[in-house]
Amino acid sequence: MKHFCSSSVSEDLGCRRGDFSRKHYGSVELLISSDADGAIQRAGRFRVENGSSDENATALPGTWRRTDVHLENPEYHTRWYFKYFLGQVHQNYIGNDAEKSPFFLSVTLSDQNNQRVPQYRAILWRKTGSQKICLPYSPTKTLSVKSILSAMNLDKFEKGPREIFHPEIQKDLLVLEEQEGSVNFKFGVLFAKDGQLTDDEMFSNEIGSEAFQKFLNLLGDTITLKGWTGYRGGLDTKNDTTGIHSVYTVYQGHEIMFHVSTMLPYSKENKQQVERKRHIGNDIVTIVFQEGEESSPAFKPSMIRSHFTHIFALVRYDQQNDNYRLKIFSEESVPLFGPPLPTPPVFTDHQEFRDFLLVKLINGEKATLETPTFAQKRRRTLDMLIRSLHQDLMPDLHKNMLNRRSFSDVLPESPKSARKKEEARQAEFVRIGQALKLKSIVRGDAPSSLAASGICKKEPWEPQCFCSNFPHEAVCADPWGQALLVSTDAGVLLVDDDLPSVPVFDRTLPVKQMHVLEILDLLVLRADKGKDARLFVFRLSALQKGLEGKQSGKSRSDCRENKLEKTKGCHLYAVNTHHSRELRIVVAIRNKLLLITRKHNKPSRVTSTSLLSPLSESPVEEFQYIREICLSDSPVVMTLVDGPTEESDNLICVAYRHQFDVVNESTGEAFRLHHVEANRVNFVAAIDVYEDGEAGLLLCYNYSCIYKKVCPFNGGSFLVQPSASDFQFCWNQAPHAIVCAFPYLLAFTTDSMEIRLVVNGNLVHTAVVPQLQLVASRVKFNQKICTRFHLETSWAEASSDL
Repeated sequence: MKHFCSSSVSEDLGCRRGDFSRKHYGSVELLISSDADGAIQRAGRFRVENGSSDENATALPGTWRRTDVHLENPEYHTRWYFKYFLGQVHQNYIGNDAEKSPFFLSVTLSDQNNQRVPQYRAILWRKTGSQKICLPYSPTKTLSVKSILSAMNLDKFEKGPREIFHPEIQKDLLVLEEQEGSVNFKFGVLFAKDGQLTDDEMFSNEIGSEAFQKFLNLLGDTITLKGWTGYRGGLDTKNDTTGIHSVYTVYQGHEIMFHVSTMLPYSKENKQQVERKRHIGNDIVTIVFQEGEESSPAFKPSMIRSHFTHIFALVRYDQQNDNYRLKIFSEESVPLFGPPLPTPPVFTDHQEFRDFLLVKLINGEKATLETPTFAQKRRRTLDMLIRSLHQDLMPDLHKNMLNRRSFSDVLPESPKSARKKEEARQAEFVRIGQALKLKSIVRGDAPSSLAASGICKKEPWEPQCFCSNFPHEAVCADPWGQALLVSTDAGVLLVDDDLPSVPVFDRTLPVKQMHVLEILDLLVLRADKGKDARLFVFRLSALQKGLEGKQSGKSRSDCRENKLEKTKGCHLYAVNTHHSRELRIVVAIRNKLLLITRKHNKPSRVTSTSLLSPLSESPVEEFQYIREICLSDSPVVMTLVDGPTEESDNLICVAYRHQFDVVNESTGEAFRLHHVEANRVNFVAAIDVYEDGEAGLLLCYNYSCIYKKVCPFNGGSFLVQPSASDFQFCWNQAPHAIVCAFPYLLAFTTDSMEIRLVVNGNLVHTAVVPQLQLVASRVKFNQKICTRFHLETSWAEASSDL
């Protein structure tokens, strides 16, 4: 029996789904610092996050939500080898790609988070980094190494992959994974008195203040360094050469050591305080606690002479109002990271401030590792490790350590003739892996999801049961008021909680696509019946009247007056759902696009017309055919993009063959947006997002998602050019459907929901839901506050605990 669930994503930072501004994450500024005499010391370009354009805005509690605070790319979701492979039976392979560069592949058959959902997990290590994917398990279909690599876009080899049997390979692969970054963190904490303008002055503060000590107590526990057995962050725990005490905490499985300036060794003779700078100056992230009023000269990153520190968090404490104010400076090459600061960035709840600050600092350090400086170092190290490991293994090619036994022969069962020998080898393999895992845990380098500190909170994607007993398979759906209009094999039904379903259309109208446009009093749907497929339009008010009159579900013959005639044979359609006041529908009939608009689509105009003469039950006469556009092939994905002027710059994004194109609605001219370099392409979606009013597209296919900005150009053409805001990432599983609900992207597979951030593609959560199916998604505007919406995502699933 099926269940319908809904998941509400709370209000966004913009006012529409897919409409956002990077200004929420700060703007890049040239910052110049000068000494007491006014002479310029240094200058640098930093992205400044202040939450408000007004530096002296009244300090009221910030308008942020607890649900916005997420660790990005959390290690317990991203460190696959440690979590799913190490200490478990799995296979490892070595090979050379077409460019003769070595690579390693690890594959395991695992139960997805103990949900009784078997699936293959694969990690591919190359000099450019690691790639991770999940593949569905089928008891009747074998999986080869070649097919796994093909799913990772690796189809050509200089040398075919061979299996590595030696159990010690697990240690080497664990080292490769650890190159992704540390599980634990060290952050600098610098105390600055009011009026101090140079790093020499700040580092020379021998002791802090009462407010500074209160802040340190909020950050963590004061520990004695001598004999300390936990994460030490480079501090001396034997001879007190780096101070006697420090501040330490654990946050969501991460050990954090703070390098506190007033706790590090102080020298009266050394004005530069080299010992203090040696630690804090080599921290990627530094907190600057600045005393004084808001009107006092503010801290600037250029005051600190460090080529290594990329992020500064400026903290001020308002003793009168007992709140903290936060400002973030990030070197301009650091990618965007969350959470965005509230407006104004003032926190009255101290525990919430601590939670926000630690997440921001952890995410900031991870983002810094993606800057060119750190990324190049990591790639060089990874390349060196892979080549070294490859060289070490080559002499054993003829010693039975490596051979060409196929992957499908190993999992899930070994050949019967060699079962005992294989079982002994696997037992030793697992024993060594478990020992390595235990050693990592004891050492404190193990990724963990345990929240030793931090506030428990309800996540915005937690499901709520909407209908617990639905007997039909859902084809598509769309919310209508508080109910759900669902197309099934038994017809189209109106489902409302656990009330009996109400038939709206019978099974003679097989609906494959639908849009409920409540503000326009319209239902648009595509009924697919071979060559007789058509688009139909209905007034919601007329349908509602029929339901109230207890009429039986409409048949196809009852809907003859609702057909849009020129749409015969259509296999796909798209409507604009974002900015434009004019409803536009584009219908795909093989390789032909038909542009349709509504003549009278404004609610006010409909209302005034209805006062003069009653509207006909069918709205067909209100639609007009604008033009036809011919494509080179039949589209499988189609999205409408609103231009900034709503005149002649609207676009249609289409996907076919191995490419995404954008088509100018006015001229029909097509422009190449992206070419897919893969043997097989499964197009998933093209999602239109709007950054400060400018159109962009999230192109999703196979495991990939790419963000591209699209700009109007001369003569009605469109320019697709690389932008600083462009990014791409890979989903862990190939999605069947994707929904944008700012600030999140939700990808749905048959067994999971993967949640990432729109602005950078970073992973925040993976939810395992067996037999998952996305049915509908809808932005619902709050009538009183237009900057709020709730995205209701309904799906059918078989788990009884949701």
